[in-house]
Amino acid sequence: MKNLLTFFALFVISIGYAQTETVENEQQEIELSDQEIQVLVDSINNSVSYQKGIVELQGSVAKLTIPEGYKFLDVEQSKRVLSDIWGNPPSETLGMLFPESSEILGEDFVYAVEISYLEDGYIDDEDAKDIDYDDLLVEMKEDTSVENEERVKLGYESIEFVGWASEPFYDDLNKKLHWAKELKFSDTDVNTLNYSIRVLGRKGYLNLNVIADMPALPLVKTDVNEILSSVEFNEGYRYAEFNPDIDEVAAYGIGGLIAGKVLAKVGFFAVILKFWKFIAIGAVALFAGFKKRIFGSKEA
Repeated sequence: MKNLLTFFALFVISIGYAQTETVENEQQEIELSDQEIQVLVDSINNSVSYQKGIVELQGSVAKLTIPEGYKFLDVEQSKRVLSDIWGNPPSETLGMLFPESSEILGEDFVYAVEISYLEDGYIDDEDAKDIDYDDLLVEMKEDTSVENEERVKLGYESIEFVGWASEPFYDDLNKKLHWAKELKFSDTDVNTLNYSIRVLGRKGYLNLNVIADMPALPLVKTDVNEILSSVEFNEGYRYAEFNPDIDEVAAYGIGGLIAGKVLAKVGFFAVILKFWKFIAIGAVALFAGFKKRIFGSKEA
């Protein structure tokens, strides 16, 4: 993933390992050798430490049993990776799950699963059996087209919702939902994989969002059951423990959760802040855009 290396170079440049020079208000191109970039990548990859075993997620809402062949990055380190290294707006997270062979940056990056929790109320799943996913796809594509106008105004790239990379599937027994979208960012060659997993609970739901690009889809689909089984709500937070006399009910169902209607009430900019990392970080082609602006079009 050479463009991941390039993005890391952009990051270290921004914190002082290297500097761009300004000549008559024009940005000067900087070239780093593959060896120099690799040294920087190795440095950041070696700066984090991972956990194994069973992890109580922050707030004791749920626990994560780290599957064999995976490793877990805690809350503070995950915030650093998501915001300081990968360049996302600051947001809350419960941590990140990586395949054992995956690094944060570089050609050994495989994919990452970012975990968070939204206490938005109990989600009534009665609509799940009646959803027409073809109709939902048309609606979501239309919504994406409308939202692109706001994205461009706010300085973000426009996004094309290409289609389902994996059609939504709801496990009614275990109250777990997953689906995947294929997204194309403007001026990019490699499409982005937005693989979303939701685990429903009494007071809200867990987000497990896979950060990757489209070539990783077959591997993610192979691994998804292992990821799904790794997390469970603790006693007091389980879906079956819902008490209609005291618990709040969310204003949307399964269809709204998939379509992203959950955030409509808080405004479009909040949607970007909450979901930007899930649909942008894994896109190799996104980093090509950074390289074009900072390093010119020459391959690193």
